Amino acid sequence: NLCLPLAVDETDLDRLEDIIQQGRIFNRGEHIFEQSTPFRSVFAVRSGAVKTSIITESGEEQVTGFYMPGELVGLDSMSNESYACNAKALERTSICEFPVERLEDLTSRLPGLQHHFFQLMSQEIQGSHQLSILLSKNTAEERIASLLLSLSSRFQRRRMSGTSFSLPMARNDIANFLGLAVETVSRVFTRFQNQGVIKARGREVELVDLEALQMIARDPERHSL
Repeated sequence: NLCLPLAVDETDLDRLEDIIQQGRIFNRGEHIFEQSTPFRSVFAVRSGAVKTSIITESGEEQVTGFYMPGELVGLDSMSNESYACNAKALERTSICEFPVERLEDLTSRLPGLQHHFFQLMSQEIQGSHQLSILLSKNTAEERIASLLLSLSSRFQRRRMSGTSFSLPMARNDIANFLGLAVETVSRVFTRFQNQGVIKARGREVELVDLEALQMIARDPERHSL
């Protein structure tokens, strides 16, 4: 129930526990899986955070996503024989592993679990759409405001604070993900703080004025910093 919150009835949890490798610990920087290695399992973040990335043809890393507790990593590889990306722990992270060959059989027997996986796959698709929209935005202010609001809503879904949280990713990962320079990310955080929109100290962030952040994400020119 920690790996897949509200996915199944209590009476079905013991059937899940037979196949799930629970609570595997990965230290910061360790790979959960690597790009192009054989695809065998999907992984749920139990605690901590995970970064996914791909290595481009030129050998550079491109960050493709961040995963929080309760989210599944590896769903984008289910139609392939190998993993489509790298997955790396951003901090000390506890992971639950779901071997796909056994999971397919179990989801066919547990409708609640199957429905939950459909929901997670839908969220994965929506996340890809949101990323496309995010990266099409013109200004750094828009991109960073949108990212902070996205993180806020994801923390809230997990019954955590949506206005005060610790960023699991470093500024250089944010910059890579958003297609910005690290200096630009730092500059925008400073501007947001000077305007009283957020408070930031290291990775600790408090969203002081959510409405202003939403307005920046929608129309940064009207609410320029």
